[in-house]
Amino acid sequence: MTDPATDSPSAPRDAFTRVRAEVAKAVVGQDAAVTGLLVALLTGGHVLLEGVPGVAKTLLVRSLAATLSLDMKRVQFTPDLMPGDVTGSVVYDAKSASFVFRQGPVFTNILLADEINRTPPKTQAALLEAMEERQVSADGETMPLPDPFLVAATQNPIEYEGTYTLPEAQLDRFALKLVLDLPDRNTEFEVLRRHSAGFDPRALDAAGILPVLDAAGVSSARVQVRQVAAGADVLAYIVDLARATRQSPSVRLGVSPRGATALLAAAKAYAWLGGYDAITPDHVQQMAPAAWRHRLQLQPEAELEGVSADGILRSVLQQVQVPL
Repeated sequence: MTDPATDSPSAPRDAFTRVRAEVAKAVVGQDAAVTGLLVALLTGGHVLLEGVPGVAKTLLVRSLAATLSLDMKRVQFTPDLMPGDVTGSVVYDAKSASFVFRQGPVFTNILLADEINRTPPKTQAALLEAMEERQVSADGETMPLPDPFLVAATQNPIEYEGTYTLPEAQLDRFALKLVLDLPDRNTEFEVLRRHSAGFDPRALDAAGILPVLDAAGVSSARVQVRQVAAGADVLAYIVDLARATRQSPSVRLGVSPRGATALLAAAKAYAWLGGYDAITPDHVQQMAPAAWRHRLQLQPEAELEGVSADGILRSVLQQVQVPL
């Protein structure tokens, strides 16, 4: 693992490059999702993973945690899950004859919130408050969450019965929404080949995944990401893109200033991963769908016509003039 105190300035970036290689030992063909998770980790944001069952959403997060030497917990969200089941609750301790706070699974570095849309809004709100404030309050006491802290929440895009759709204001708390598609033929063949050779997704140790980064390495990388430059022309480009989403006739509510700052942060992290010292319009274009697809509220008639947020963003990226 890297030691930011003694290693070269490029050591954190090299470590993140090795993270990709380690995750690839278990996950095949989800390079964009891996990049998105690394970008979220570098920006201190959270990620919403959307995909049908069986596209390695859970395996992806578990593999990432295994490479980072960070604590990880998983919560299966269900309709009867209570806020205290996630954040923790005050219980009576018979030994001390007093009430004490018992920490919930949110007190971890990486929290996998499986099927977040299956739990009621009250529990969703409790988790999202912890995501935003990076702390939990109980019995008049405020307890900070570990650093780094990343929530990777999954949801199934095709099953709506018995689910609770996240409100737009809560969706806006996620830095990125990553869509994991079904693999192509060659990728699916490689998945089957690995399973035929004995790969067990429940036993990552056997896959040979090695930890290559720790919390100190993540902190060092974040410092470097914040130093990535952003020229006035690129900042203006992001503003123009955001304003264009608000002016689209198919959009009821476009990207907010918070969404614009989220894209700026994601573009900086993406540029840093690629070895750049400043962001370019290309970095902005690459990260715009992941940073903005969950922030657009479409007009009802546009949804009935099959218009998608990704389609609108493609149109916006084509129409807004790119700075030279």
